[in-house]
Amino acid sequence: MKNDKSKRRTSARPGPAKSSAARHDDLLTDAADLARMEAVKEGKESLGDRIRRVREMRGLTIKDLSSRTGIDIDALGRIESSKLIPALGQLVRLGKALDMKMGYFISPGIDKPMTVVRKHERRTVSRYGEVRSVLYGYSYESLAPDKANRLMEPFIVTLVPTETEESSTHAGQEFLYVLEGEIKVQVRDRVDFLKAGDAVYYDSGQPHLVRCAGTTAAKILAVLYAGSA
Repeated sequence: MKNDKSKRRTSARPGPAKSSAARHDDLLTDAADLARMEAVKEGKESLGDRIRRVREMRGLTIKDLSSRTGIDIDALGRIESSKLIPALGQLVRLGKALDMKMGYFISPGIDKPMTVVRKHERRTVSRYGEVRSVLYGYSYESLAPDKANRLMEPFIVTLVPTETEESSTHAGQEFLYVLEGEIKVQVRDRVDFLKAGDAVYYDSGQPHLVRCAGTTAAKILAVLYAGSA
């Protein structure tokens, strides 16, 4: 029994310490916050909760964040209280302003070489205002929420008919492939209408607009690259 205990003590000795930063590229780099971030992963934070917590950890006020992103203070307050889901372009700007990859706000992810998302496992995030899923005209499903350190953000986006035309400008590039229906894409002064099977690639640093062009919903595969945080 004595020898068995000795073996257990020996096998319990930790090996060479690994760099915390190397395992947490998708998180804040302050080592003092890593334990807290790991604990948060086990909970059920909303997107707005994550944005608020990271802003506070950065020592920023909502006014500071508004000046960095161009998103008005009232909208940021509603985003943080989960009354408004930010547009994908706004998530990119929030990530840049908070020195985080935009994907962290969708899901922190897990550091493993491959993740698989089955069709029935996709989680839908609806962009809504006072009237849910209608005012802003689309909802999106992340296709890689569990992959940490991801450089691309792939989504299935469902666009519904709406009168709202909301342009966006943010760092990076976007690739869109139309799966169903018809969409309108405008980049600066150029306007194109795309149908199922059509694709477009553009620099998202240019003012751009994507919306449903028909009377029925359209569905697209969208891949966003926002660059490094």
